[in-house]
Amino acid sequence: MDITIAESAVRGTAQAPPSKSYTHRAILAAGYSEGATVHDPLVSADTKATMRAVEAYGGIVDRSDESALSITGFAGRPETPDDVIDCANSGTTTRLVTATAALQDDLTVLTGDDSLRSRPQGPLLDAIEQLGGRAESTRDNGQAPLVVGGGVDGGTVSIPGDVSSQYVTALLMAGAVTESGIDVELTTGLKSSPYVDITLEVLDAFGVTAEKTDDGYAVAGGQSYDPDGSAYHVPGDFSSMSYLLAAGALAADEELVVTSAFPSAQGDSAIVDVLESMGATLDWDRDDGEITVERSALDGVEVGVEDTPDLLPTIAALGAAADGVTRITDAEHVRYKETDRVSAMADELTKMGAEVEEREDELLVYGEDTDLRGTTVDGHADHRIIMSLAVAGLVADGETTITGAEHVDVSFPGFFDVMQGLGAAVGQ
Repeated sequence: MDITIAESAVRGTAQAPPSKSYTHRAILAAGYSEGATVHDPLVSADTKATMRAVEAYGGIVDRSDESALSITGFAGRPETPDDVIDCANSGTTTRLVTATAALQDDLTVLTGDDSLRSRPQGPLLDAIEQLGGRAESTRDNGQAPLVVGGGVDGGTVSIPGDVSSQYVTALLMAGAVTESGIDVELTTGLKSSPYVDITLEVLDAFGVTAEKTDDGYAVAGGQSYDPDGSAYHVPGDFSSMSYLLAAGALAADEELVVTSAFPSAQGDSAIVDVLESMGATLDWDRDDGEITVERSALDGVEVGVEDTPDLLPTIAALGAAADGVTRITDAEHVRYKETDRVSAMADELTKMGAEVEEREDELLVYGEDTDLRGTTVDGHADHRIIMSLAVAGLVADGETTITGAEHVDVSFPGFFDVMQGLGAAVGQ
């Protein structure tokens, strides 16, 4: 599906979708429990993959209530799946449930689409083998399809932290139901550490204790997943909010208000600080969970995305419409997402008339040399690239056509409907 965005103004109120990161973790945590209800989940292509995995391991996911998932769990003892687990395009699903596979004695096969089968899983496979499990890549390249099992019962692992924090999350979630727990020793600095903070927050809500240590993280074994009232409520998603807030800062005719913006462990709430540092007129009412933003004259900034990789596309789009230079640093790991997001944003913003310089771990956008113009751009089958280009399209001269726009279903299924409701000129 192709979507066209014409230069236009936005105004009004929009509710941010529920957090994808929290939803993934809550679904799997409920799977590890005897049963729990996950309220206000994000039901998207990615989170459906995690639901399928929970069911493959013996759980049941009841979606009859549109606002909640009633999950009967496998109580920390996953069954061997009857079939291959298809994780589709969800890297989060793959990594989290790969560690689950290591808990059962027999073997589980996990795979996904072309993009997923290109993403690195080697460090997690190595960690499982350190614990005495079996973990192999069928192509012997550290990528899916994966074959995992062996009935691990805990131990200590050494793992790099500069590829993906999801390896740590996977081990902590599985480690709680092992006999002796898992100590994760990091051999490098940890990228995207706020995502592990999210994991610790969700684990705590489900009655599981895990902690940061001097050299990594640890979770004691023999624990049970049991949230208060057998229920968990998913907060709003700041990654998705970033596109709405950026749209307001660039194109709000009056005020744009984003709701469900309550404080949490989400690192991507840093988008508020980024916008303020660029000069945006913005107010965050943390008690009511509302952020109000107005169209503002923005200046380029230097921003490191070591802990907030999902913000790179949004910041790049903002930089293309700002004065001065926007320099996005610590970005090499952003190349290993659904697509190489550094190159993708460089290529597509250049098509729109932006002056962009791509380096190994940096992206520089020269706003003062940029006059954005509408053209046809490639969404790279990546939800975050698509939504960021749509924001840029609001202030580009003429019409911007984004190919493959249906991929927003991964994290923000109603994105274009929300944008249209705010006044954006959206067409097919």
